[in-house]
Amino acid sequence: MKPGYSLLLAGILLLGSFLYLDFSQRNTTPCGSPAIIPVEEIAAAPALAAKAKEAAAFIREKGMELRFCFLVDMQVRSGKKRFFVYDLQHNRVAAAGTVTHGRCNERWLEGRRYDNTPGCGCTSLGRYRIGARYNGRFGMAYKLHGLDSSNSNAFRRYVVLHAHACVPAEEVFTEICQSDGCPTVAPAFLQELKRYLDQATAPVLLWMYHS
Repeated sequence: MKPGYSLLLAGILLLGSFLYLDFSQRNTTPCGSPAIIPVEEIAAAPALAAKAKEAAAFIREKGMELRFCFLVDMQVRSGKKRFFVYDLQHNRVAAAGTVTHGRCNERWLEGRRYDNTPGCGCTSLGRYRIGARYNGRFGMAYKLHGLDSSNSNAFRRYVVLHAHACVPAEEVFTEICQSDGCPTVAPAFLQELKRYLDQATAPVLLWMYHS
């Protein structure tokens, strides 16, 4: 082989190696890896603050826990944090996590559908009183009592707050698993919610809504 061809071939091989290394480095982070959003940014959302103000008025009227409440915006994509622990004393989000919505007995529900009929498998929007803690099919769980006409059958439907390993602890770019109507969170986030519920001096409000 002539020296000029040898140098040309070596150059092509060297360029190919650089391109391969560059491609492999760009793909070390898999698609769908967590995109963490600071809680401080969520706390600035005007719609969430307005909902918290409504919740505070309801809480005072019903004699519920005054220091904090749980707000869940079901309009938000399920891969994002949409379950908020709202600190009513300081008007801010204290914690946030991902949460499922109901699949309405479908294999996979596209979009959102809400229902209160026993056996429907859907999320029921409305205000809930968080009841007793117990150990159920998925481990630690909390009973939920619907306070509105839109979720009045929650207790009969066995809609409870519980955790499941399919729910990611951090945000993902895809939709997450769906439930049969229960607001299901990540195991670590349920432990965080437990710390708040353990210090409550009155029933805690959980409000699931579509903004």
